[in-house]
Parts: sequence; C-alpha cells; structure tokens
Amino acid sequence: MSKWVVAALYKFVPLPDAHEWRAPLRQVCEANGLVGTLLLAPEGINGTVAGTREGLDELLRVLLRDTRFSGLEYKESYALRKPFGRMKVRMKKEIVTLGVPGIDPNRAVGEYVDAHDWNALIADPNTVVVDTRNAYETDVGMFEGALDPRTSSFRQFPEFVTRELDPSKHKRIAMYCTGGIRCEKATAFMLERGFKDVFHLRGGILRYLEQVPRSEGLWRGDCFVFDERVAVGYGLTPSASGISSPQ
Repeated sequence: MSKWVVAALYKFVPLPDAHEWRAPLRQVCEANGLVGTLLLAPEGINGTVAGTREGLDELLRVLLRDTRFSGLEYKESYALRKPFGRMKVRMKKEIVTLGVPGIDPNRAVGEYVDAHDWNALIADPNTVVVDTRNAYETDVGMFEGALDPRTSSFRQFPEFVTRELDPSKHKRIAMYCTGGIRCEKATAFMLERGFKDVFHLRGGILRYLEQVPRSEGLWRGDCFVFDERVAVGYGLTPSASGISSPQ
C-alpha cells in the first residue's frame, strides 16, 4: 500500500454554521498531518485530503460526530508521493460553483445510478449522455458517445444546456463527473429547467473506475484528478498521461 491515502468527500446539507467548522477542521487536519483542501459553505462540505489511514479516520470521526454528515459521500484512492503541498480549509458561497441562485440538491436531484448499472443506461440509444466536466478534463478521457460541453469552468455549464439541450426533445439525460458532486448541482439545475428523466453516476467516474473492470468498461482514456497524480485509470491506479494540471 502506498504511503498516501487520498480521500474525496462531499455532502450537500444545510450548514448555516459552516464558519464555525473552519478552525476545528483545520486543527484536526494539521494535527494529523493531512494535506489537501476542504471547502465549507452554507450548502455543505466538499474536499480532497490525503494522509495516513489513521489521520483520515480521525477526520471522519470528527465529522461524523455531527449527524448532519451521516451519509457523507466518501471514496479513497492512493498516491505514491505527497499529492498536495499543504492543508487549506476555505469558506465559499458554494461548495461547487454553478453560479445559478436557488439550485439546491437537497430539494431536488437526479436519480442515482450505481457503477454496475451505468453501462446499460448509457448504451441505450434513447439516453443522452452528458459530461459535466471542463475541456481540460474531457481531453484526458470520457465515456463513449458522451456530449462534451467544452467548458472552461462549471459556471458555463448552464449556457451549454440552454444552447444544446431541450426538454421536449431530449427525454432521458445521463450525467457524470469526477466524483459526483458536480452532477448533484447539474441534475438539480436540469430538473429546474424542466427536464424530467435525469440520471447521474453515483460516486462519479472514480467509483466507476474502482468497481468496473477494464474488460467491461465503457470509459476511454484516463480520469483527470486535481492533485499531483494528474490522472488515474481503471483500478484508480495513477496514469502515465503526460499532462499538467491547469493553474
């Protein structure tokens, strides 16, 4: 096992006291030698952190003492080298920035599809598959046949939907992203815009690559990740993709 365990986590949950979590989380992360970023906002928590098994267990223990974080979306992978330079705990208006007021995944969100059921959904010719990520991510890898919005930031995604998708024509939408969080916002936005049958990949590409063997997979290429590994492949093994993380 590699020295560094990399944990991606998020939870959309009303968190009016988000600012009160900043100092305690920074303290537990620094005390346990964790590195990475945690984002806090009134809509919840999001982040990727890395460290030892014991250090991450302690962070989870602190979070899960609050029942609001039960059901926290959490997944792990591994890195051969230190994947982040330092630890940051930041306050934000949104834990993933769509920039459209009133979009609340706690109120309405698309239907989750588990990794082992995803292939059947996207292979159906009546399903429109949409990648919610940015162009520098889709250039590294995508699901077969997916629409690529060619955005440079998630804020541009609503414009893509308005321009390219129509609820009267596109009856079934299947969306995916790296770890699942962008799809929470994206599917909530789609439902607000009148789309009815909206699905998203539970746990994102990372869970798919973890659970679905390459021999059965419809993923092509690698998955861009926001740390020093740059990209991972099937089995969440670090990729040899010769690319650099955007600044």
